Amino acid sequence: MVAFPSFRYGPFIAILVVLISIAPLAGCGVNNIPTYENSAKAAWSEVLNQYKRRADLIPNLVESVKGFAEQERKVLTDVVEARAKATSIQVPSDILTNPEAMKKFQEAQNTLGGALRQLLVVSERYPDVKSGQNFLSLQQQLEGTENRIAIARRDYIQSVKVYNTELVTIPGRWWKAFMYPSNKELATFDIPAEEVTTPKVDFGTKK
Repeated sequence: MVAFPSFRYGPFIAILVVLISIAPLAGCGVNNIPTYENSAKAAWSEVLNQYKRRADLIPNLVESVKGFAEQERKVLTDVVEARAKATSIQVPSDILTNPEAMKKFQEAQNTLGGALRQLLVVSERYPDVKSGQNFLSLQQQLEGTENRIAIARRDYIQSVKVYNTELVTIPGRWWKAFMYPSNKELATFDIPAEEVTTPKVDFGTKK
């Protein structure tokens, strides 16, 4: 019998051992952190999309309620100013890991939302305004957008919860230490629990 030099098989055996060792990792959560992070970032993009949609509706909405009496004009001014502030905020690239930046962004959007609600309350005092087809259409679009904002924020909060939990629990904590040391917990919204679980906004279009 011819004996083959064992060194010929050394590299092959080493590669085989590595492959056998790596194979189970796919089922051990090694990819969970980047997967959950990407899901959270996608959810955040949807939040931004819906806030932009709301901001884009406001100029036409304000135009449609110019029939307000002079004493009600402050409501319009508040909406215009709140929109200007919300849209002028420079969203930093690190906002998802910067709780202070997230708080400022949220406060600006909340102020705008409050100003819009006040405008729609005031519009009830003006039958000619609230019955106009343009106003009704914008009101319905705004209602739908507010609901989409609430849903987008809920989805983002849930995605962040999953991601942040993965970073601090086993085995995710181990993978972070060895493979993703630069990953940080993501900032989230501070909104009422009921708004997270049952988002629904009605500005009076449902009778």
